[in-house]
Amino acid sequence: MKTDNDLLLRTIKGEHTERPPVWLMRQAGRILPEYRALRQEAGTFKRLVETPALACEATLQPVDALGVDAAILFSDILVVPEAMGLPYEMQEKTGPWFPKVVADASDIEKLRPAELAADELQYVYDAIALIQRQLDGRVPLIGFCGAPWTIFAYMVEGKGSKTFSTAKGMLYRAPELAHRLLEHITATSIAYLKNQVSAGVQVVQLFDSWAGLLSPQQYREFSVPYLQQIAEAIQEVPKTIFAKGAWFALEDFGTLSFETVGLDWTIDPAWAKQQLGTQKILQGNLDPCQLYATPETVYQAAQQMVTSFGRGHIANLGHGVYPDTPLENVRAFVSGIKASSYAGF
Repeated sequence: MKTDNDLLLRTIKGEHTERPPVWLMRQAGRILPEYRALRQEAGTFKRLVETPALACEATLQPVDALGVDAAILFSDILVVPEAMGLPYEMQEKTGPWFPKVVADASDIEKLRPAELAADELQYVYDAIALIQRQLDGRVPLIGFCGAPWTIFAYMVEGKGSKTFSTAKGMLYRAPELAHRLLEHITATSIAYLKNQVSAGVQVVQLFDSWAGLLSPQQYREFSVPYLQQIAEAIQEVPKTIFAKGAWFALEDFGTLSFETVGLDWTIDPAWAKQQLGTQKILQGNLDPCQLYATPETVYQAAQQMVTSFGRGHIANLGHGVYPDTPLENVRAFVSGIKASSYAGF
């Protein structure tokens, strides 16, 4: 697949590039007036996700409006549990809510088998095919899914939470049951990502949004082995792991088969390199709140981040861009990266 702007792909391969590539987690969203209009047209968030033409438009908007070096599929990590048999509702003020949850072994037995669950997500693959046709090779397309622990947290808790105490409680109360569910999620995620790759994504990213809620010991037992299973199963395209709050797992990530490790804003680049070794590409990690500063300050912060990381870096935020971030400041961030240079590195 020919890509005109292959800066992201060359960086992941470890090639020397003129500057780092730049894209933003949640770059498609309410920061863009055209997205707000599209969201109103769709009526509901789920309809936006589940309608290929609308998901395609949302995916392409930041490529056109911001000039980023990659597109990321517009979707949601919670399409996976829904495909497995746990439908969710996206409530405007409180976030996701699952009418049914996994509480015991019988609930796991009722879930769809992995391949059948992945087949339920044809609307995602249709969106990917449409996006690639309309991108026409301008920039690479990133696919994604939630990491098994994060998906587990929602399937057991049934909603967003500051503590996910019900989900964490299962790890202590019924670890064998927890592993059974994690194995099922992992198998489904592998099938789903393979289908995304077949449809046309060129990079995949795993989001372990609730990694930081686990202790290092729990994370090594209930997350790391499943991340590695996914990484080993997906060989056709490069892979990124982004585990928010999991600073304690960087040494583990150094041993996993992910080419890129995403960092949140609490992690120092030099320390990350010490923990991971020299073989990993780093991604991140500007604090999203930095984008509330003046455009001039944001521009300077973007360039300073390039200096701090040096080569082998994909410029991004340390989490998704917040919906009330001024658009001119997002543009200043992207401009600051694109005006940077590795001359002298």
